[in-house]
Amino acid sequence: MRGSCGSGCSKRASSGLSREGGEPEEDSASRTAGGSVESSPGSLLVRLAKFLAHGGVASRRKSEEIIGKGVVTVGGKVVTDPARDVGEGDDVRVNGAPVGAEALEVWAVNKPAGVVSTAREPGERLAVVELVDTDARLYPVGRLDAESTGLLLLTNDGALANKLTHPRYGVAKTYRARLRTPIAERDLDRLRRGVELEDGRTGPAQVRVVRDTEIEIVLKEGRNRQVRRMVEAVGNRVVELRRVRFGPLALGRLAEGGCRRLGGEEIARLWKDVES
Repeated sequence: MRGSCGSGCSKRASSGLSREGGEPEEDSASRTAGGSVESSPGSLLVRLAKFLAHGGVASRRKSEEIIGKGVVTVGGKVVTDPARDVGEGDDVRVNGAPVGAEALEVWAVNKPAGVVSTAREPGERLAVVELVDTDARLYPVGRLDAESTGLLLLTNDGALANKLTHPRYGVAKTYRARLRTPIAERDLDRLRRGVELEDGRTGPAQVRVVRDTEIEIVLKEGRNRQVRRMVEAVGNRVVELRRVRFGPLALGRLAEGGCRRLGGEEIARLWKDVES
């Protein structure tokens, strides 16, 4: 059973995310709501196996097996290729029973520390999707490490998730980091220009001091634990890390552990950010 959101999330929507520019953080595009079809917001073509999975028939792998048995029809014709593209207007049936496409959803979550950015968590820790009360099969758009907090998007729209996490589109993500000690101006300049990490030099970043030991950093990359590693590269340490923006959406007053479903205008704003 999915956790703490429910109708309470919807009630928080009006005071949740504000609609300003994006925030960068150390986010990895590993397990996202992936999909191979690079479609526009109006295009709903997906592979048949994924269509069945999103329609609640079975997991994607099990759906491929079902398709291979010859019991799936599209427009009255048997289809055995799980990679066949289908869309919302297609008559897809399994053993004669119609299958409907799952409505696309995008949710904003204020991830607490200790919650993992995965769709499923086999251990004792809570998976972030369990914070959202929906029947949709959601996946995180990128990730925050377990000890980091803040804004994380969840969706079942693979095309949008791919664009939001693909390096080509350089979607900005903004983080607030509390450091072990105050940071020197020369080290701020190093972070802005880029620092050498074991996986290569980082790109330019926007960095400013918020107060004492707190900085704000805006990244257009999404390497694993990037903010923490960048700060360590200049001889300091991140004590607490929170993502406060993703693209055009700001965390705002969304409560920790809270969530809300994005409206059409906000989703359109996300698409505009990756298509401009």
